[in-house]
Amino acid sequence: MKTYRHQLFTSVIEEKIIKNILKAGDKLPSVRTIRRDYGLSVSTIQKGYDYLSFKGFVKSIPRKGYIVSDELQQDKKAEDKSIVPFSVDSDFRHKVSITSSRKQKFLGGNLNAAIPGDYIMPQKLVLKIMQQIIREKGAALLRYYPSNGSVELRELLSKRIARHGAFVPSEEILITDGALQSLYISLAVITKPNDIVAVESPCVFSILEVLSNLGLRTVDIPVRHTIGFDTDYLESVCKSSPIKAIVVTPNFHNPTGISMPEAKKKELYAIACQYDIPIIENDIYGDLYFGAIRPSTIRNYDDRGLVLTYSSFSKTVAPGLRLGWLSPGRYFSAAERLKFSLGRSVSAINQEMVIKLLSSVAYDRHLRFFRRYLQLQAAEITEQIRTFFPEKTLMSTPDGGFSLWNQLPQGTDMVQFFKSCNDFGVSFTPGKTFSLTNAFDFHFRATFFENITINTLHFIREIGLSIR
Repeated sequence: MKTYRHQLFTSVIEEKIIKNILKAGDKLPSVRTIRRDYGLSVSTIQKGYDYLSFKGFVKSIPRKGYIVSDELQQDKKAEDKSIVPFSVDSDFRHKVSITSSRKQKFLGGNLNAAIPGDYIMPQKLVLKIMQQIIREKGAALLRYYPSNGSVELRELLSKRIARHGAFVPSEEILITDGALQSLYISLAVITKPNDIVAVESPCVFSILEVLSNLGLRTVDIPVRHTIGFDTDYLESVCKSSPIKAIVVTPNFHNPTGISMPEAKKKELYAIACQYDIPIIENDIYGDLYFGAIRPSTIRNYDDRGLVLTYSSFSKTVAPGLRLGWLSPGRYFSAAERLKFSLGRSVSAINQEMVIKLLSSVAYDRHLRFFRRYLQLQAAEITEQIRTFFPEKTLMSTPDGGFSLWNQLPQGTDMVQFFKSCNDFGVSFTPGKTFSLTNAFDFHFRATFFENITINTLHFIREIGLSIR
């Protein structure tokens, strides 16, 4: 780093001011004194004082010389007054970490993260398309897009939704910054603080967080191993409580991976119609089916505008592709206004990215590979847990999605279990993350979004044997 001759004296003055040895208003050495003590030229001394003046340490008084400025002390007081103590919710940060973060130390496998791993993301496809978009669109990407989203994108989504049996006009689709924003908009336009909302149990942490931030109360509806969302239980709750909304993931529910049979979806819609309760339908995992046919949505049966359906591309393409969509039914006008207030426009390049994917066979070709890969990994993890974990361990059998829900026998030392996970470098998500109660203390979720290796399977085996 270059040094200047004036630093011989400016560094001394600067240090004394910082240490409060020299205080505001104190007279500083004259040019003559500094010239005598340091052997510097007048021009060098002048440059030094100019430097100190620029930094706010000193100021010049005509015909009197230089004194210590009071600006620094005033700025310090202003800074002290402006520093407002804030609290950090460590529990919130921990839950975010264990549901969506990958850690280098877990060399055996990050089976906690609900996002596609780098290995199975279509990186080359996405980056190639992004470069193509930048070349074609140029500066147009820097402008606002329509507040409801690109017309072309909404038309493509409408056609894609129709392929699965639901009629959703493109004019009724809102492009959002992701599924979570879609959920927030949906809840905000149909509820007010202290309203009661029926939610799945277990329920993904992010949904519980949105409900909490909106000041809503919840009633848990069990997700059963064979039928998914328990409609009989819901109906009994509706008879005794003023339910204002139902939040449900009918296809490949997170964390269980269970789907509702078509008959149960119809039952749920019939109950909603009977009590005039809006259904907020999360279809983010609908494209991740392992069978031959994509499951339908509850929106397929809706002829009253009572179902608000949303989805995104973060689970099927890449988590950083922050783009979702919402079809808010009869609540469109309120949702449109709220969406605008949350953000004038969704990222232009993200919208163009999805347009490119949906305009060609690229997205469906990727999905076919992606589903086969997830199905294979689900089978490998399931087999390891079934073979090496305690005999009475219960697990779901997902027919799509990305997660496996497991229940260890009552009395299992969960502290020892998660210690073993840590020792072997494999991370699972604790069951307690999916509820505000202790109902799932003996549960854990394993995701198969990460590339499963021989080491991963070996360490899962060792973890299982350590608690048998």
